[in-house]
Amino acid sequence: MFLTISTTGTPERPATDLGFLLHKHPERAQAFPTSHGIAHVLYPEATAERCTAALLLEVDPVALVRRGKGKGRGGAPDAALAQYVNDRPYAASSLLAVALAQVFKTALHGACRALPERAAAPLPLRIEVPVLPARGGAELVRELFGPLGWTTVDVAPVALDAQFPEWGDSRYVSLVLEGGGLRLADALNQLYVLLPVLDDAKHYWVAPDEVEKLLRAGEGWLASHPRRELITTRYLARRRSLAREASERLELVRLAEAEGLDVEDVDNAVDEARDTEERPVPLAVHRREAILSALRSAGAARVLDLGCGQGQLVQELLKDVRFTRIVGVDVSVRALTVAARRLRLERMGERQASRVELVQGSLTYTDKRLGGYDAAVLSEVIEHLDLPRLPALEYAVFGSARPRTVVVTTPNVEYNARWDSLPAGHVRHHDHRFEWSRAEFRKWAAEVAERYGYAVEFTPVGPDDPEVGAPTQMGVFTRTGTDTDTDTDTHTNTDTDTDTATATATEDEKKKEDRA
Repeated sequence: MFLTISTTGTPERPATDLGFLLHKHPERAQAFPTSHGIAHVLYPEATAERCTAALLLEVDPVALVRRGKGKGRGGAPDAALAQYVNDRPYAASSLLAVALAQVFKTALHGACRALPERAAAPLPLRIEVPVLPARGGAELVRELFGPLGWTTVDVAPVALDAQFPEWGDSRYVSLVLEGGGLRLADALNQLYVLLPVLDDAKHYWVAPDEVEKLLRAGEGWLASHPRRELITTRYLARRRSLAREASERLELVRLAEAEGLDVEDVDNAVDEARDTEERPVPLAVHRREAILSALRSAGAARVLDLGCGQGQLVQELLKDVRFTRIVGVDVSVRALTVAARRLRLERMGERQASRVELVQGSLTYTDKRLGGYDAAVLSEVIEHLDLPRLPALEYAVFGSARPRTVVVTTPNVEYNARWDSLPAGHVRHHDHRFEWSRAEFRKWAAEVAERYGYAVEFTPVGPDDPEVGAPTQMGVFTRTGTDTDTDTDTHTNTDTDTDTATATATEDEKKKEDRA
């Protein structure tokens, strides 16, 4: 990754003052370690008439994957390979923005003890970014930088291959910014915000403190920017709650500046009003409440949480004394370790500990330990299986374990259109192998119920949209007829080799971090 910052000067105000403003001496080439590589600062030219500082970031792709754990670029089935084979080492992105903030930290804050008057004054600047991802094309680049005081915003598409012009342009552009009305700190802060915005991705997890970073870097220009909503949404990685908070606070800044009011006083007043507002209930809470209601209605006392993940549902079940035996099953040992820590099993009293057990196992194998229970829950589990493996799970739960009641929840793909933060065509979690519409889920559930002797009823979970339905769909299966040996622990399959041959266990069956 590479960018250059150039300025011109006179004998009285030499261009080499840029070295003072950046706090990097023009006669030295310096290197700075970052969490994902090495940032180099060097000066290709440094005269009184013209001075250019270059920032070169050498990215270590392996360190990027190991340290970031793939959090910034998930989504595709081949994401594991994509972490290593991608554009991260070459195209300007959040990696370059973070290096910019780390290497030129003092300059971003507009501080310079040696030349404070130069730091506070506009400079004739030319900034070049040779390769910049531009999701939205060259026109969006102009829309973002055009209102910020630059005289020239030169954007040129980068061809896929110069030797094959018929292939057309890539999603990358080269960018040249020129102008004489900006402070160096203003220009650097614009780059810090807009580089990851144009890439529409970040290499690190976006935490709530990113709102403060955005407001600090956007001071003086972001509140009144015509594309403010897009900038905040993309910068905050489409985390809707954070983007809404940032947008509200920026609107306050704009109104306060327009009315000549104190921004802090207005901000405090809105914070007090927001604290009294009723906050929406998270979908995960809606889902657990719906499951608990279904289990209570079924009169279940002995319950299996199949694919229990980190134990949130098990924790809720333990709060109700009518559930006398609770078993959480998951293929992931790590998830079970987190669940045990959440439940504080080591500190639990003897009576409470006798009610709960965590078991490692694959849901695509028949398992005699799962027999004899009143109810089983598959909450946000089936979508983590490849479709060819789903029949093995169906047999293991409905054919072998055969609890009286089975509760299944899964995302409703139709509702995805209501989430602005979810790009079109994307599933809600990168480990989801599929997401069904309401019709697809009902068809699958009806076939399973008929095949294994169950009746099924459907319930929407979460806000029920009249057009696309609720975000989660739930099916409650109730066993029909008589089954003399089902309610004992004798549900073992005599033809174990045949059954296990049809059910391929998998250690990557699911990763249930999205259960929270």
